Amino acid sequence: MIPVYMINGFLDSGKSMFIQYTISQPYFQTKGTTLVIVCEEGEVEYDPELLKRSHAVMELIEEEKDFTGQTLIALEKKHRPVRILIEFNGMWNSKNVKFPWHWKLEQQITLIDGSTFSSYFTNMKSLIAEHIRRSEMIMVNRCDSVMEKIPSYKRNIKAINQNAEIIFEDQNGEVNATLEEELPYDVNAEVIDLDDTAYGVWYIDVLDNAPRYAGKTISYIGQVLKPKEFPKGYFVPGRMAMTCCADDMAFLGYACRYPGADELNEQDWIRVKAKVGIEYFEDYGKEGPVLEAVSIEKTKKPREPVINFV
Repeated sequence: MIPVYMINGFLDSGKSMFIQYTISQPYFQTKGTTLVIVCEEGEVEYDPELLKRSHAVMELIEEEKDFTGQTLIALEKKHRPVRILIEFNGMWNSKNVKFPWHWKLEQQITLIDGSTFSSYFTNMKSLIAEHIRRSEMIMVNRCDSVMEKIPSYKRNIKAINQNAEIIFEDQNGEVNATLEEELPYDVNAEVIDLDDTAYGVWYIDVLDNAPRYAGKTISYIGQVLKPKEFPKGYFVPGRMAMTCCADDMAFLGYACRYPGADELNEQDWIRVKAKVGIEYFEDYGKEGPVLEAVSIEKTKKPREPVINFV
């Protein structure tokens, strides 16, 4: 299997610089050939001397229609690489990419220019969401002029891909990605009451700031989901949410321990009052938020059953 590293991002997001920096690092050196496939030419050109020193060769695929298995196999036969880096065109849909069977996608990284993220996210949400959804790491650079927006950027990205590592950088390097923003609820209230907007914010914030909520009591309206793999006495009270666009929906919620879970019906609407605990849960495969129900009351379907998460 030939390992493939795919770097996504719109034009001028820093992909070429990132790849050149990577192949120049001692830890990335190898005796075999590294094939760098470039799918768009930006302002930064590849340094021929660096490519030579790094045992790397560059090939250009300018048209999306030419990014085919046949073309990729031809490049492999030409260079016989031991690994492949792809600078992918941000205007192409990564969902359509099909590699030869013996090419193994090791890692996918998305680079984002923080100064233009709002514009792209507003006007090309479905396209940028596809890149984010498929990446293990998202690097948001050039954040100098948008520092106050970092919390909302992080929430938007987390809504699409909860498992990705997200890094924010300014001209001096990595910045604190846990910068505080004003929460739409009182985190010190005896009971934190979450309306539709607040639920979305809380859902993401508890992932990044678990100690803030440990032992706190929350209340919200949710819908019952009963995963078959859950142990007896557990269910998920959550909400359907639009994480990107109308065609991109997800059910967002955390496991809840409740002795009467078997008596609840799938898709029932309930008012949940629960204490937040942070513990290992087998179906998460790691430590995470687990709710302990204080009270469950059936209620009416909300006027807006689907929340706009971002």
